[in-house]
Amino acid sequence: MARWRAGVYDAPMIESLIVAFDRALHTLTNAVTAARPTPASGVPDAELTVEDRRRAAGLMRVNHTGEVCAQALYSAQAFTARDRSIRARFAEAAREEEDHLAWTHERLDELGAHTSLFNPLWYAGSFAIGLAAGIGGDRWNLGFVVETERQVEEHLTAHLDRLPANDARSRAIVEQMRDDEARHGAMAYQAGGMPLPFPVRGAMRAAADVMRALAYRA
Repeated sequence: MARWRAGVYDAPMIESLIVAFDRALHTLTNAVTAARPTPASGVPDAELTVEDRRRAAGLMRVNHTGEVCAQALYSAQAFTARDRSIRARFAEAAREEEDHLAWTHERLDELGAHTSLFNPLWYAGSFAIGLAAGIGGDRWNLGFVVETERQVEEHLTAHLDRLPANDARSRAIVEQMRDDEARHGAMAYQAGGMPLPFPVRGAMRAAADVMRALAYRA
């Protein structure tokens, strides 16, 4: 499948748009493969009650939807980034987020659950938000990544508290995702990310809350 490459956005705009469309198509059709083995590899799958399985599936569906949003955000933000090195950083982060997308989709399959029916909507909305962040300039673009990853790290920590205690496979995936998100946020901060105003941070949290509530159920 097509993958991001550092410098891919040096191509003419039409080629970059084609690459962005290709990423959207692969993301929304679940045609992704992980470059790294799933953290759940070798972890035994526990016997879950019907209620525990339903709860684990809902949480992992939210996490999968979050990765759909991440693909859209990084795609749009890389498209609008001015600095070549920042585009390369976005490309590298997108590759790791693609692993998360594949891992969570695989776990949903194991739980006998489906991905969110609203994923096309989440992707389109996140792509638009990423474009807006990028248009503001590279420091705002990076600042948006810092805040996004901070909030994602928080919600993944909350998911570890809510996942069934014996669902070791889901927990292994979420723990690795949390580590990766923290690193992406630190990367963006070190690259010069600018703190976002409180109203923007609040709006981001409110939008994420809506996404989580809907994705958990459908």
